[in-house]
Amino acid sequence: MIQAFRIDRSQEAAYGRDLARAFGGALLFTVPLLMTMEMWRFGLHLDRTRLALFVVTALPLLYGLAHYAGFSRHRGWLPDLLDTLVALAVGFLTAGILLLLLNVLNADATLDQTLGQVLLQAIPGAIGALLARRQLSGRDDSGEQDEDQASYPGELFLMVAGALFLALNVAPTEEILLIAVQTTPWHAVALLLLSLTLMHVIVFQVGFAGQEEAGQPVTAFFHFTLAGYGLVLLVSLFMLWIFGRTEGQALSEIVSMVVVLGFPASLGAAAARLLV
Repeated sequence: MIQAFRIDRSQEAAYGRDLARAFGGALLFTVPLLMTMEMWRFGLHLDRTRLALFVVTALPLLYGLAHYAGFSRHRGWLPDLLDTLVALAVGFLTAGILLLLLNVLNADATLDQTLGQVLLQAIPGAIGALLARRQLSGRDDSGEQDEDQASYPGELFLMVAGALFLALNVAPTEEILLIAVQTTPWHAVALLLLSLTLMHVIVFQVGFAGQEEAGQPVTAFFHFTLAGYGLVLLVSLFMLWIFGRTEGQALSEIVSMVVVLGFPASLGAAAARLLV
């Protein structure tokens, strides 16, 4: 009985460390967003249908991150689900407390507006919480992590998560629109080619799935780099639509914005093994 009690205490202590790390990951990932004026405004005025769609879309992403890189060491559908729910709670607490301390939450705002501000920041916080084990402690000493054994769809999922990791930090800002307006078609093509080139190089340098096909670079390019970049563009377009950047814009301007946002997103996707 004494030994069992000690094991339980040890497990509780380990989970306490994991939870503390989750709060650290949430804070590390959300500080730039929590201190971004555009995010404050979007929380107040973003169309609630788009906000709801953002949250609904984020739920399977969070569950997938819990499976591949959750903040705790336990795996299985139930621990992954619990990690997802705890990460959401951590995201809400982190966002709510920090926005309150930064005096962003206006006492005159409606409950809907306040919840919108917290909810919009809570999702990135939950992502940061789930990535805490990777970001704050590196690899486990016990051996390979689950993402090291991911299937091809799993590798593409990790690319999407990595793309979102970086894109979410810049998608709400006005600079994306400003850069896109200044971008000529030649600049856009050059940026697209640079994104693809850097993706292909980084994929092999960080030991991503494409490395096993290093002897077949053309096959690897189409199998991983090009497919990953396609997902990057979809993620970029989705984020721009969520934040209303595509409204009233010509097709050429939307394409420019997608390519511009796709640049940091492609770096995140290529370096997903380091970020996720």
